[in-house]
Amino acid sequence: MSNLKNIKTEIEKYASNSNLTELQIVEKLEKHFFDKKVRANLKLYKKGTKKVSDITKDLKISPRKFYAILQKKNIEHKKYNKK
Repeated sequence: MSNLKNIKTEIEKYASNSNLTELQIVEKLEKHFFDKKVRANLKLYKKGTKKVSDITKDLKISPRKFYAILQKKNIEHKKYNKK
């Protein structure tokens, strides 16, 4: 429990020094760590060691969102026709 208190006090200190609220700081941290996970999984995807289904399970996102991330980062991927 003391670790949680330390984290809370650090967030409060940062919030008082910056013009952000505590909730905004937590959202930025969440985004940072999500992006970190995405980058690690993209490296494995490029090497061909991890499949899209495994990555989407790990990141808890839909395959459509993952393909959007691939397009945004200009990474080649197979496009399937629905017909």
